[in-house]
Amino acid sequence: MTANPVYNFSPGPAQLPGAVMARVQEEFLDWHGHGVSIVEMSHRSRAFTGIAEQSVRDLSALLDIPDNYKILFLQGGATHMMSMAPLNLCNGSGTADYLVTGNWSKKAAGEAARLTGMNVAATSAATNFTAIPDPAEWRLSEQPSYLYFCDNETIAGVEFQSAPELPDGYEDTVLVSDMTSNFLSRPVPVARYGLIFAGAQKNIAPAGLTIVLVREDLLGRARPDVPFLYDLKLLAEHGSMFNTPPVFNWYMAGLTFAWVREQGGVEQMHRNALLRSGKLYEFIDNNDFYSNPVAATCRSRMNVSFILADSSLDGRFLAEAAHNGLIELKGHRSVGGMRASMYNGMPETGAHTLVDFMADFAARYG
Repeated sequence: MTANPVYNFSPGPAQLPGAVMARVQEEFLDWHGHGVSIVEMSHRSRAFTGIAEQSVRDLSALLDIPDNYKILFLQGGATHMMSMAPLNLCNGSGTADYLVTGNWSKKAAGEAARLTGMNVAATSAATNFTAIPDPAEWRLSEQPSYLYFCDNETIAGVEFQSAPELPDGYEDTVLVSDMTSNFLSRPVPVARYGLIFAGAQKNIAPAGLTIVLVREDLLGRARPDVPFLYDLKLLAEHGSMFNTPPVFNWYMAGLTFAWVREQGGVEQMHRNALLRSGKLYEFIDNNDFYSNPVAATCRSRMNVSFILADSSLDGRFLAEAAHNGLIELKGHRSVGGMRASMYNGMPETGAHTLVDFMADFAARYG
């Protein structure tokens, strides 16, 4: 008898593609007849450098990354980049502008304020981060070193629908974006950005790896006192191997890139994300038992938050959902309610199963 599937709606570490996980299991003890596991393999061996080079080619093809960008696979998490962005792009002077639309951009702005001049160009704190401020209300610095934003805020579920449109006179402003929670989920006009980074634990691989895309002309701007492992130019010069990289995570990222290409690329990932999230949003909007507080113009395709009409039923909802194989649906402690995170590894059946459960729960308790 086959066990019922479990759908993991965790915001991260998140459900990864089943085919990738099965491939890892198959290869774990003996990678391609080498007699050793990938986790035992030297990062400078011919075998691993082949894995690394192929992953760079695959990612470059998936996002159509221009030749004047470096692709880095770095240790740690995207939170490191909250420090690395100002340390590498503000050499002791200038101001960095920040759009604060949720917890992660708020945290990044706070870190930048410790390290350089920082200006909050706009914030949606007044709406409890359930919207993106109108660009007409942004107050950019006269000549910002860069404009930073988080492309998808996981806690409330707010997502930029496209790269920010900058006002006249700011066309050449460097865009810096944290794309941790929606990386590889849709096409990205990389050439419009100076720096893109993404922690792996949503759409790519286990936590502990951060992927960085940086325009070459921005390298070499770091402060002279920047720690060497925070210097993007040094890391790029050594092909992400100044020290031992997270080889297992890099290997898994490569498998995921290949899987995305086999599925039809980021264009298909985008279609899948719209189907999953659209199914859930449509149900929520047409059922008085549930509600979503986020402005319709910036609802996330990755993280769908929702609130029950009777919050005293939250515990029962979570318990019954878990009993039915729908796990990690509890909302962030700062906002409460529920949150269904549906990254690339979530099959469409997961969204359908969740909606069916929600309909049944509302019928019984509404």
